Amino acid sequence: MPRHVDLLINARWIIPIQPSGAVLEHHAVAITDGAIVALLPQEQARAQFVATSMRDLPEHVLIPGLINLHAHSAMSLMRGIADDLPLMRWLQEAIWPTEGKHLSPTFVRDGTLVAAAEMLAGGITTCNEMYFYPGDAAAAFDQAGMRAILGIPVIEFPTPYASSANEYFQKGLAARDHWLGHRRIYFSIAPHAPYTVSDESLERATSLAAELDCPIHIHVHETALEIADSLAQHGTRPLTRLARLGVLGSSTIGVHAVHLDASDIDLLERYNCGIAHCPSSNMKLGSGIAPIARLITSGIPVGLGTDGAASNNRLDLFQEMRQAALLAKVSTLDPTAVPAHAALRMATLDGARALGMADSIGSIEAGKRADLCAVALDRLETQPCFDAASHLVYVAGREHVSHVWVDGELRVDDHKMLLRNNNSELIGLCALWQTRLQC
Repeated sequence: MPRHVDLLINARWIIPIQPSGAVLEHHAVAITDGAIVALLPQEQARAQFVATSMRDLPEHVLIPGLINLHAHSAMSLMRGIADDLPLMRWLQEAIWPTEGKHLSPTFVRDGTLVAAAEMLAGGITTCNEMYFYPGDAAAAFDQAGMRAILGIPVIEFPTPYASSANEYFQKGLAARDHWLGHRRIYFSIAPHAPYTVSDESLERATSLAAELDCPIHIHVHETALEIADSLAQHGTRPLTRLARLGVLGSSTIGVHAVHLDASDIDLLERYNCGIAHCPSSNMKLGSGIAPIARLITSGIPVGLGTDGAASNNRLDLFQEMRQAALLAKVSTLDPTAVPAHAALRMATLDGARALGMADSIGSIEAGKRADLCAVALDRLETQPCFDAASHLVYVAGREHVSHVWVDGELRVDDHKMLLRNNNSELIGLCALWQTRLQC
């Protein structure tokens, strides 16, 4: 007797990510209570299941929802505010002064709503977030229906959010307690970077992450200047300092990791750290090219991040997949480095591995949450299609995303967003904040 399910999705191609390299044709995904029940050929699905709802995607690729492993979502309201500057000038002359004047719960909630809409429209279903007022960011992600990991920010200097490291911890932990048990909202400990956080705060962050069983999310080795300053101040490279303080571990996500030598890579491998690779931001800020091919060869989980829209200036993982693949090839002079399937894995399952969430998201497998993205390959610019995986990385863009599900709930339907706030309202928020930030 056929089994009842909530939803049956039939697709021309399905790339489940696991097993690696698989491209399934004319398969279906059965979903009940927000979870994947089965992945099987369409003929078998019709015989085994009766669905309340059916979705046919005849010229589409179905993949897991994309995972943005590093973002500062509220900074969408500062998109383009200070371009073509190196990192420290960008921070010290533009970003930090603007935040000092305008940062507030409303700024964070509005900016995160705008970012969540942009990400969902581009197939991103999970965001690993690092910014101030994490409770207000959580409310925005929840309203948008996204999955998010909110960082408890830690930094030594005062901002409108907190005046001391102790207050950052207190406020962040209070936000975490408020959202504890939510099915899509989680928390991490997010010390900003080795150069902005003291040894004492880094040790406290490590202790809390172990106690709460959550990730540590930290910028590291982003610029050559960061390395030089650490050698001058601490007598050691930042990763070595973090290892000495106990920060490195399997739940640690190092963001950027551009300037790595053999000893750094050995540390990352030894401690099984994850890396959030942000190729567009690294290029735009002139930080350098991360040695991603070497990290992947070493077995280090490497996911993809957009960074903030103030330094990218897009929250677009299709762009990041393409950039990651091409940069790996040109930096190694090896066209086989980071092939299409590897780039797709970075944007999905490897990001989930770095977050410690590979048992629930990142691939299309029975028992996992139904976070899914459909990409339409029916337009002229996507024809002909000889290899669906290659097309996703080298041909398609976020504009080809047609459907997005989070926990089996439809968030994008035939290229149309299904959000409480429509595009006009969100554009109005952007215009309001642009006026305020220009004052």
